[in-house]
Amino acid sequence: MDLVLDLLGDFAGLLFVLFFGGLMIVLAVAGKNRPGRNLRDIPAFTRLRRAVGLAVEAGTRIHLSLGRGNLTGLQGGSVLIGLTMLERCSRAASVSDRPPIATSGDATVTILSQDTLNDTYRALGAESQYDPSNGRLSGLTPFAYAAGAVPVIHDENVAVNVLAGHFGSEAALLTEAAERTNGLTIAGSDSLTGQAVLYATAQEALVGEDLYAGGAYLGAAPMHAASLRAQDIIRWLIILITLIGSLAKLGGLW
Repeated sequence: MDLVLDLLGDFAGLLFVLFFGGLMIVLAVAGKNRPGRNLRDIPAFTRLRRAVGLAVEAGTRIHLSLGRGNLTGLQGGSVLIGLTMLERCSRAASVSDRPPIATSGDATVTILSQDTLNDTYRALGAESQYDPSNGRLSGLTPFAYAAGAVPVIHDENVAVNVLAGHFGSEAALLTEAAERTNGLTIAGSDSLTGQAVLYATAQEALVGEDLYAGGAYLGAAPMHAASLRAQDIIRWLIILITLIGSLAKLGGLW
């Protein structure tokens, strides 16, 4: 009996994934020509786009801190969003003579950050700007990671700091370093501890699911915006089913 219930649960999960994926594809095709329409305003991303342009004009750097999560754990989603934001910021700053720097606390993520930078410059026909040292492994433990990233903020003429990934209380060291250099800090984490710290210390905090909207708001691909719309549709469906079930229970039909 338990095996049957497990199989039914797995089948229901598979159906949900297929439904959600199909809904995303339909919404992506339907919204291909209007990628940013109907998205609510998130001031952090508006400020980020402006700050990246100003950093390019001023000849300063953008630092993206990808956290210390890994792709195989629960932190994988925030890591992928951080890499997406790295790709978009690298494109926007491609005309600058000071390309963005990415720091991370996981070896695999470091390799992926280097690969993201390489692919971005190759796609733009600017392979000569790629430098593997701009994707750095700053430390493998929480505070070693922060200690390795702080000198980047202090010594690399960084004007914009984007923290997107898995952070704990060590994030306070990064935001404090950015504050000392008068740099803008836009930050989000998938950790409740990290969110609490960043909400109190970052100039623009991405709270909750705002972090995962980074790809859509920075114009990465139609699928990013489609995923947000699909999530909204699923939420309304859940609310509708809950209300119908409650009314049926009250009416004695259930």
